[in-house]
Amino acid sequence: MTDVREPEVTPGAAADAELAVAPELMATSLSDYLRGSYLRIRGGESGVLPVVAGIILISALFQTLNSNFLTAGNLVNLLIQGAAYMLLAMGEVYPLLLGEIDLSIGYVSGIGGIITAELVKQQYGWPWWAAILVALLTCAVIGLVQGTIITRLGLPSFVVTLAGLLGWQGVMLLMLGTGGSLPINNTTINNIASGNLTPLASWVVMLAIVAVFGGRMWLRESRRRKSGLVAPPASLTLIKIAGAALAGIAVVLICNTNRGPLTPIRGVPWVVLVVLGVLAMQTILLSRTKFGRYLYAIGGNPEAARRAGVNLAMIRTVAFSLASMTAGIAGIVYASRLRSVSTALDGGTLVLYAVAAAVIGGTSLFGGRGKAIHAVLGGLVIAVLDNGMGLQGYSAAAKFVVTALVLLAAVTIDSLARRGRIAR
Repeated sequence: MTDVREPEVTPGAAADAELAVAPELMATSLSDYLRGSYLRIRGGESGVLPVVAGIILISALFQTLNSNFLTAGNLVNLLIQGAAYMLLAMGEVYPLLLGEIDLSIGYVSGIGGIITAELVKQQYGWPWWAAILVALLTCAVIGLVQGTIITRLGLPSFVVTLAGLLGWQGVMLLMLGTGGSLPINNTTINNIASGNLTPLASWVVMLAIVAVFGGRMWLRESRRRKSGLVAPPASLTLIKIAGAALAGIAVVLICNTNRGPLTPIRGVPWVVLVVLGVLAMQTILLSRTKFGRYLYAIGGNPEAARRAGVNLAMIRTVAFSLASMTAGIAGIVYASRLRSVSTALDGGTLVLYAVAAAVIGGTSLFGGRGKAIHAVLGGLVIAVLDNGMGLQGYSAAAKFVVTALVLLAAVTIDSLARRGRIAR
């Protein structure tokens, strides 16, 4: 009889296997953590590395083609232009985590912009904050209605939100009327995209953000280490805090550079703080709350989540409501940049860019995997492509083709990584 033996597993191979699953489980030093991260990357868990490498390569390419690409003025314009894409992509992350999609957020964002612009008109005279609040609540209700139809009637999200895309486009045309355009005369709302902090305030805000981020991270991970729970090495925590500080310093230095051709223009744009604020709130919501854990659980295995007692209908409905509310923020930012809302707003293209940005950044189309930072990075890729090709004078057709190729590459990477995870 043939002697069948189990393959011998050496202690080193066993440690590598555990590190490959989760490097922080076994890592007691920075070298162990890096080795585990390398094994995970080799196994298909590349995280945000592909999109970060893509941003660097694309930026280097455009800089070689046009020396104005990496100037302070263009980089700040790039951040302002990409803010709407980032915010829309963060909204799209909610349904994508469920394995669903929301095709209506492009025109829902337009509804948010129109309500804000209408309420601050002189004949109504609403304060800017009240107009924004009403606009966001209206967008949230829109998402709530669509989510309720999807979850209670069991209709596909693709069909319901496609109907929303068409329907809210019609509502938007009715609200704008025959003029087709609604200017915004409120200074505060216009400054959301065009206003800047003073150079001194930029440094103060940056230091405050880094201090809060670093302090929370250090306290949280040090408590976990003392309690014997999973946590990265202290040296890695310090490296993350230092990296955040360096990134903040770089952004402030770029933004504080004079970029005005006639009058001096310096300081971090307000819209950057808006994006960071939404990013922080969404990150906390997805990673530190029961709602976020349930959202990932439903996206990973809805039947298992249901058997564990998760209210699938409620969580899914709230996710669509949050997606529409985030789209409303994007619509206000978009209207602020143009200082008006008009029928020229192409919600269909915006939603496609939002989905592309989320997927390019690393959010999975299959559900259960994605973070707010993925949407921000993906939106930055879209903005870099649009800005760089605009500087080169490429046509709109070329922009669509290149964006499509980048999206296809991102989906391919996601699909291959998913196959690798299933095989393991």
